[in-house]
Amino acid sequence: MFGRRRKREDAVDRIDDVISEEPVEGEGSAADAEAERVRLEPEPRPDGPWDVSEVREPAEGRVDLGGLFVPGVEGMELRVEVAGDAIVAATVVLRDSAVQLQAFAAPKREGIWSEVREEIATGITQQGGVVDEVEGPLGWELRAQVPVALPDGTNGVQLVRFVGCDGPRWFLRGVISGQGAVQPQTAGLLEQIFRDTVVVRGEGPMAPRDPIVLKLPEDAQMVAEGIQEDGQTSRFAGGVERLQRGPEISEVR
Repeated sequence: MFGRRRKREDAVDRIDDVISEEPVEGEGSAADAEAERVRLEPEPRPDGPWDVSEVREPAEGRVDLGGLFVPGVEGMELRVEVAGDAIVAATVVLRDSAVQLQAFAAPKREGIWSEVREEIATGITQQGGVVDEVEGPLGWELRAQVPVALPDGTNGVQLVRFVGCDGPRWFLRGVISGQGAVQPQTAGLLEQIFRDTVVVRGEGPMAPRDPIVLKLPEDAQMVAEGIQEDGQTSRFAGGVERLQRGPEISEVR
């Protein structure tokens, strides 16, 4: 069953854009820093996530969302997030945890996850949050305490895990929330969903960090439950996610 849901504000949507600072005298220009940055090719992915060229039957056991084939597991709820007329992210909800999946275009021979981690960490700390970079089951990730406003108007924090993987001309980002972030040792199934996701970048030209647009499954049926047009711009990682966020559409499997 699909249903349009009123959009919930979450911790990721509260991260401000990273503000570029003027170079400090004696430290060189931004161009110099860019020239000195080591450009690393994507790491091997022996356990996934997968490029569509690496999987014989990508639709087997997965939900076809066009730009992503998302693994289906018993009892999960699949939500897709809409920006204007485009679907740009999918969220798998499993009991009291969730992982948001979003794919972006990336340079052909350069991984961007290391750079994106720095930008995410900067954005969160500028908001007064706390970030730890650790090597987890999916490689290097960020475990963050993100400031949020609670329903009663007081301030609180939300625990979130940012995971990522560089592929051939694409980058897949995962945001784990709920119990899977509070107790990472319980997130094994969500982590496996991230690993077993298949990315379809396409052959057309795309600027680095442009989101890979998704689509609804062909047999999707939607039931309107209320739509919220809040006009809010989602900000994430200094430009990785700059699209207008709209209503969510959910599927219960």
